[in-house]
Amino acid sequence: MHSATDIPVLTVQSQEQPVETATHPVVGLYQDLLALAKVRLTAMVVVTTVVGYVTGADGHIHLGTLALASAGTWLIAGSAAALNQVFEIRPDGLMLRTRNRPLPAGRMLPSTAVIFALFTFVAGMAVLYCGTNQLTALLGLLNLILYIFIYTPLKRLSTINTLVGAICGAIPPIMGFTAAAGHIALPAVILGLLLFVWQIPHFLALAWMYRDDYAHGGFRMLSVVDTSGRVTCAMMILYSALLIPVAAAAWFFGFAGMWFGFSAILLGGAMVWLSAKMRRQKSRENARRVFLASVIYLPLILTLLMADLRHRPVGPQDVIIAAPNTGMAPAAITPAAPKPVPRTAR
Repeated sequence: MHSATDIPVLTVQSQEQPVETATHPVVGLYQDLLALAKVRLTAMVVVTTVVGYVTGADGHIHLGTLALASAGTWLIAGSAAALNQVFEIRPDGLMLRTRNRPLPAGRMLPSTAVIFALFTFVAGMAVLYCGTNQLTALLGLLNLILYIFIYTPLKRLSTINTLVGAICGAIPPIMGFTAAAGHIALPAVILGLLLFVWQIPHFLALAWMYRDDYAHGGFRMLSVVDTSGRVTCAMMILYSALLIPVAAAAWFFGFAGMWFGFSAILLGGAMVWLSAKMRRQKSRENARRVFLASVIYLPLILTLLMADLRHRPVGPQDVIIAAPNTGMAPAAITPAAPKPVPRTAR
């Protein structure tokens, strides 16, 4: 489960550092497997999954289900990260920021990475299917397919890859919600949209910082083809501005309190201001400021949401997709029992 920032599901991306292989072969393999799964980057995927679960739990958190939803999502995220690196061995080897990954550096065979990816995928699907419900498992499968078979090849074909990758990053919080509630409802959509919109300025700033590296690797990022930076900055400002209404929608629809709404406006405004500053002076330093601001924005806005979360009954009009035959559908969407017929009418 990755996003345009190479998070599966979710995902904060930062410059990767060379992996120092330990002297002992077993320890070295363990470290390389962690690097293959991008455990530090996919940690944010788990965070968004947890936020989605808490939002959908309506105050009734089952720690076992939460743990299984988080573990299953992380396993599929690790699988997607590994498969992505299998497909991108050559371009990763051409870029300074990725050439020390296990595969392009030659520390691991592609067959080992494939076996690891298949194992984590099967394990993740089993955990989600048996530990949560069919809908959550289906979303996990869909996300991996989108990331590996659509987003990954698009990175070398079209700048639209960023939008597709953002869809992948928007799905994990929805998975957390469905694991708790058994259905997709309005709060899940708001969370997904928030993650989708956030990823655009986050990744565009990163891609501008490393546009030469991406060009060397053969990736068609917007920052590579938009040499003037005008379109890139316009997109950063647009999506930073969209963070305000999307986040504030949780307040508007009654799923979060007034303080969260005010916070969403202030934090979104800060993102717009930094993006506008980047537009005036298209420097690597300004792009770095936008990127770091986005890294701070996401955990902060999610924390504020959890602190000011409001639970209200979810009616049939709020439910978009329900998990079939899971027994987890909330009482609010369960058909009411028929009223007793008066004795005189029998």
